[in-house]
Amino acid sequence: MLFQTTDPKEKRKLFRSQLKSSKLLRFPGAYSPLVAMAIERKKYDGVYISGAVLSNDLGYPDIGLTTLSEVSQRGRQIARATSLPSIIDIDTGFGEPMSVARTVQEMTELGLSGCHLEDQINPKRCGHLDGKGLVESHEMIKKIKAAEKGKTDSHFLIIARTDSRASEGLDKAIARAQAYVDAGAEMIFPEALQDEKEFEAFRKAISVPLLANMTEFGKSKLLNATQLQNLGYNLVIYPVTTMRIAMKAVENALDQILKDGTQEHVVPRMQTRQELYDLLQYERYNEFDQNVFNFKINS
Repeated sequence: MLFQTTDPKEKRKLFRSQLKSSKLLRFPGAYSPLVAMAIERKKYDGVYISGAVLSNDLGYPDIGLTTLSEVSQRGRQIARATSLPSIIDIDTGFGEPMSVARTVQEMTELGLSGCHLEDQINPKRCGHLDGKGLVESHEMIKKIKAAEKGKTDSHFLIIARTDSRASEGLDKAIARAQAYVDAGAEMIFPEALQDEKEFEAFRKAISVPLLANMTEFGKSKLLNATQLQNLGYNLVIYPVTTMRIAMKAVENALDQILKDGTQEHVVPRMQTRQELYDLLQYERYNEFDQNVFNFKINS
């Protein structure tokens, strides 16, 4: 209801145990707490919180303009709405190694189950765009070590993302990933791999769990869950999918209302009041005040 009763530490333990299974975990992106609640209702394994989506929702491009406070508080709002584990994108860590350590502590205190840190320089950009600049491996290694040192809960998962495939090639991207594992990264997120052979090459070379990013309109072929599981991947994210679907629906509805002068023709495409209230568990709030849910809904 107001908050999930599942303790954040228990969510992290659950996440760890899930990663040890042979099952591919599926984490759709949530741009709001309500979407996270829908993800849980549909029985997904967890929730992903995209830095790009948080930037876009504020009206910014994904170039590192968001702050630690903005991202952490939105992460907390989303994570608290579900009993599922939530992992969050912390971009380049909001600063140098000391800031990365603080970021990890903030995310832990606010109920997240893990985060991923990338090896881009600022201004950063979407991992599926060209022209990304990278820090030297030794600089990323410092940040990974700081992230691990900053952990206040051993179950909080540190994920290292490398954006080096596009600019340095597959072999060097794998070498970076291996160095990141040696530095303490517990999962690797290889960004913008192009085809099954590249996903397979990473799996053969890297011993820790691997995260696959199945974002639309990017450089990676959209592989299905069976393909990714057969390739040995442990987790897949669909980071921007729900926002893209929602925004397209909003644009279409606005066009229709502008044309017709009424929303009558888009009502059949809406979530109903009953469906919304069911998702919110509106009726349960009546346990506190009998005047809260004392009405009938006209369907």
